Amino acid sequence: MNAIRPPAVAGAFYPGDPQTLTATVDRLLAGAEATSPVHPKALIVPHAGYIYSGPMAARGYASLLPQAGQIRRVILLGPTHRVAVNGIALPEATVFATPLGNIRLDAQAITRLADLPQIVFSDPVHAFEHSLEVHLPFLQRLLGDFTLVPLAVGHATPDEVAEVLDTLWGGPETLIVVSSDLSHFLPYATAQQVDSNTCRHILQLDTHIHPEQACGAFPINGLLLAASRRGLQPALLGLCNSGDTAGDRDRVVGYAAIAFSEGAPDD
Repeated sequence: MNAIRPPAVAGAFYPGDPQTLTATVDRLLAGAEATSPVHPKALIVPHAGYIYSGPMAARGYASLLPQAGQIRRVILLGPTHRVAVNGIALPEATVFATPLGNIRLDAQAITRLADLPQIVFSDPVHAFEHSLEVHLPFLQRLLGDFTLVPLAVGHATPDEVAEVLDTLWGGPETLIVVSSDLSHFLPYATAQQVDSNTCRHILQLDTHIHPEQACGAFPINGLLLAASRRGLQPALLGLCNSGDTAGDRDRVVGYAAIAFSEGAPDD
């Protein structure tokens, strides 16, 4: 029997009505600026409400359009906001639901991870976590049928995260997505400086990103370690903050879309 993790932030972070959600995601993807063909193996994309970070998330996802037909599995990593965890939490649920339908979890992949010491199983960690959920409608509209490995990353070292990624790396059928916003609640101009600096370090594959720079620092650092070992090339697809989209400029949250490709960015 399938245990379903129902949507927790539909109607809040993104539209809860299926038709409205479909139209919203499709509009965001259509409005994303065309990027050079990078054929990403991995993405870093933001996870705020769609009115704030949706355009930047869409810019990351739009870069997948040429290869979307190849992708059959998504390894999705994000930080925990509500329940602290030591290590990396998988759900006991076997299906994640959104207003657009159900997504099967990759049982075979999860079995391969189950015995790693950094892996724990916890439905409560996932129950109300938005950092993974907000990406699912984008993936559903872009990929259609795919399986999911949802990883809520708490306190975990870069090596621990990279080991998980290496275990499931696969080929072009496997996409890695790391969910993270950048700085939180700085004045607009300060955030621009801080976030530009953070992106510079990410593009240098510096595995010492701090949670104050990016709330998804722990999964980011693991991705950067794996990317460095495997020769992936990072490319900044876009950078903005909530002051550019739907918020005031007194206290903003930063958003970036970064792609990691196997081979030179212009191949």
